[in-house]
Amino acid sequence: MWELQDDARIEETLISLKEAGFNKIRFCIFPKHYDYNLKEPRSYPYEGTPMDSGVLTKENFWEYTGKTEGNHWDFTRFNPAHFQHMEKCIAALGKLGIEADLIVMHPYDRWGFSSMTKEQDDLYWNYVTARFSAFHNVWWSLANEYDLMKKKTLEDWERYAKILCEKDPYRHLRSIHNCGPFYDYARPWVTHCSIQRQELYRAAELTDEWRERYRKPVVLDEISYEGNIQYGWGNITGEEMVRRFWEAACRGGYPQHGETYLSPDEVLWWSHGGQLHGESWKRVRFLRAILEETPGCGLAPRCREWDEVCCVPQTEAGNALCSYYLFYYSFMRPSFRDFYFDEDTPFEVEVIDTWNMTMEKRGTFLGHFRVELPGRQYMAVRIRKNENFVK
Repeated sequence: MWELQDDARIEETLISLKEAGFNKIRFCIFPKHYDYNLKEPRSYPYEGTPMDSGVLTKENFWEYTGKTEGNHWDFTRFNPAHFQHMEKCIAALGKLGIEADLIVMHPYDRWGFSSMTKEQDDLYWNYVTARFSAFHNVWWSLANEYDLMKKKTLEDWERYAKILCEKDPYRHLRSIHNCGPFYDYARPWVTHCSIQRQELYRAAELTDEWRERYRKPVVLDEISYEGNIQYGWGNITGEEMVRRFWEAACRGGYPQHGETYLSPDEVLWWSHGGQLHGESWKRVRFLRAILEETPGCGLAPRCREWDEVCCVPQTEAGNALCSYYLFYYSFMRPSFRDFYFDEDTPFEVEVIDTWNMTMEKRGTFLGHFRVELPGRQYMAVRIRKNENFVK
């Protein structure tokens, strides 16, 4: 909910995003009611007044979830100031080269926005599509955790998608995000998978399986967050976040960062923006720099040895001989690895420490060769054809 904070927090968020080098952020159009996010937003999408939330506390917030009593909204009259402010924020992101992944609906609600009628929903979807489609950096996320919105049916979600497809002339990217069961990402209107991991431990490790199942880009919009709150989705280490990023990227996916560190003012990046306090974002920026040097239009997993994660450029994924390989060894700690591709191609080797953010050139090799490794976790090896090598 970064865009519904005060002006100083919004500016602080934009500075943090620029420094971190992120190129997409997911955020809601409707305000959100959830733990660590209990204050009223700066504005509302409709004319009217909210319920009195003066008795709302951390202990009783679940009692108010989904309640509509006490709200007085005119669902036929949008609040232009709310949407004008959002447009200003989307434009600010665009200037930084950041995609605005707009969450159009979500279940975490105490204002009645998640339980509007069919007619009210359709008016909202048409209005939002008309207002935001013109921005070059918009993505559409039909919902965050759609399956928790019990008053909406599959027919409703397909109807919303139909509105987007018909009314967005620029065909921005479209998806829908799960809590438990995945939506059917094979549906023709879905441009990419927007995935929250379904298991406590495995997340990024399933990326190549999802690629095969849906044959669409896999965006891992929630693989847990670096932090220390009480919830299992919000207290992994920075090391584990970075590991999941490398696992996902080297399996051909697109992982998303998140941070949930407790603070005295209860301003968490995940819900408010502001400043990043963790360590993983720096390593994510390091990974992005490596990916930007990679040829092709992305990475695709390549099966070589059973005990390694290997990827090649997407354009070379089907070729028998590739000119670029990226290997990731995750929590394993090999002291060396042996490689062989062919007898004649000269390959330049670099050893990458993904946590310490170092890259060490090891020379150019032909035929069978061995790469010595430090026996630490989170190491990677990049092997590229050396066009300038002379025998």
